[in-house]
Amino acid sequence: MKFKYIYTLLTLIIALYFVPANAQTKHKAKKPAAKTVVKPKAKPVVKKTAKPASPQQKGAAGLGDAATKVPIDTTKKGGKGNDAIQGNLSEEIVVTTAYKPVLADAVKIRRNPDLEDKTPFKAPLTYIPIDKRLELNTSIKRLDAMKRPAERDSVPTNNYVKAGLGSLKTTYGEAYFANGRDEALQVGGWLKHFAQNGNMYKQNTAKEEVGVFGKSVGEENNISGRITYNYNSNYFYGFDRYNAPALLQVDKQHFSTIGAEGELAKNYKDVENDFTYALKLKGYSFSNAYQAKENNLVLSGFFNQTIKQFYAGLAASLDLSTQKDSLYDHNNSLIRLNPYIKFQGDNYKIDAGVNIVDQFGYKSAFYIFPAARAELQVIPKYVRVFVEAKGDVNKSSLRDFAMFNPFIGQNIDLRNSIDQLDLAAGLKGTIAPGLGFKATIFRNEVKNMPLFVSDFDFTKGYNRFKVIYDEGRSRVSGFTGELDYKVSEDVDIFGRVEFKDYQMATVSEAWNLPKFLFKGGTVFNISDKITVSGTLLIRGSVTDPHLIQTTPTTTRLASLDSFADLSGAVDYKATSRFSVFVHVNNILNSASQTWLYYPDYGFNIFGGVGYSF
Repeated sequence: MKFKYIYTLLTLIIALYFVPANAQTKHKAKKPAAKTVVKPKAKPVVKKTAKPASPQQKGAAGLGDAATKVPIDTTKKGGKGNDAIQGNLSEEIVVTTAYKPVLADAVKIRRNPDLEDKTPFKAPLTYIPIDKRLELNTSIKRLDAMKRPAERDSVPTNNYVKAGLGSLKTTYGEAYFANGRDEALQVGGWLKHFAQNGNMYKQNTAKEEVGVFGKSVGEENNISGRITYNYNSNYFYGFDRYNAPALLQVDKQHFSTIGAEGELAKNYKDVENDFTYALKLKGYSFSNAYQAKENNLVLSGFFNQTIKQFYAGLAASLDLSTQKDSLYDHNNSLIRLNPYIKFQGDNYKIDAGVNIVDQFGYKSAFYIFPAARAELQVIPKYVRVFVEAKGDVNKSSLRDFAMFNPFIGQNIDLRNSIDQLDLAAGLKGTIAPGLGFKATIFRNEVKNMPLFVSDFDFTKGYNRFKVIYDEGRSRVSGFTGELDYKVSEDVDIFGRVEFKDYQMATVSEAWNLPKFLFKGGTVFNISDKITVSGTLLIRGSVTDPHLIQTTPTTTRLASLDSFADLSGAVDYKATSRFSVFVHVNNILNSASQTWLYYPDYGFNIFGGVGYSF
């Protein structure tokens, strides 16, 4: 389109330049032009050369004036010479003025042409009809079963063994056995061994454990049980390093416990107004290297009736014990009854009941304690607030004391402590996805609180501990906080912290009880083959009533400084069956003492291999 305008413009410019040279003529025809007969094979007409312009023509103002003053011979002759006169065209043309072309308005260009190509782009459109039928069925459709994800280990393993060696003459071993993946019957057993020898004389400990278990699941009930045997041994190696005694009773102590338990419980069913029940029987026989023995048998159970959001039930137990040492042999037994009512909804949970305890044996007493708890969800799906009030009788046990402090002596005084009123309130829930927490403030009233204190007599080389009791009402107030942050399937961080304040009734201090305690750890699954874990224990300082001679005339109470114990482990799964592990304990190599004059083990490391089959 744009070339059309360009050609028109060039044509007008040529016309304006050359046309003024031609005259505008008025002509008169003297006679009509005769018809010329062209003969066949006529020779071509040769035009004569125009005469040069005269001086008058050169002096004319324009080409038009010159044309008016000088006649123009328009005679055309054909042939050669005068032979072609018969074909002449005689005509007189008179030019009166210069030719001035006048163009009509219709052909004038009053604007420049737009040379840009503004043709809009139109994308090709493709239409595909949807072949779908309109369904008017609004009923609930059946959900298809979800496919189970593939298991990591294509070949399941039911048995596992580990063995290792390390510094401090460490020997370690574990073994687990089971019958396999049978949903109706499970049978298995385990073995454990761990022993170390410290740098001090007779700083030797060993722990052994063996057990078997079984569980059978029927249509209505399930039956489970286990039999265990534990053997722990150590020596009384403690003494004052700055004032070594001339004689020391470095005797070997051991504690052996054989126990068994069995349970019958109704299988859980997601039905309304369900009636549930369970019955459990367990017991153990404990003894040490001397004459201390303890036998215990506990029969417990409960039944519960559910009516919509209402629960009513009764829990009961019969706890029979006989305790014997060289200076006593008595019976210490309890009967507990706990009737309760529970209400539970989407945003609340209320437990109301009482705990009735009857103590009989070497001492008789009867108690009724509250057993109430309430929870309210303050932030849906995230935070719950709870309050609790309860009480109970805590039976003194030779086995429990020995597991807590293995350096106790003989003829331990046994009295049951009474939790007269334990009050607690706090928050629990989830702050963010994977981040769970629990924070509790509490205030407890305890009668006959047991305390471990030193009973040293280094003049005789005696280095044992004993148990005393705060016979009045002791008050323990404090705060506990728990945190578990599961960052992902490969990272887990957890911890628990305790702050306690003791107000004793008859003793001056809460002997050997720390006011601060922190336990935490983490687990990192670096890959499917490598796992790194670590634990940290921080314990505050404690005080013992043992007097230390500072000067010939002054003494002070013995105290144990606070300490931190950091440990770590690395496990490498070389194949689906074979693995390698390394454990490092007391990385900080702190000279910590859990009990006075009995320092713990320093830095030690051990490792080994594991195999599953």
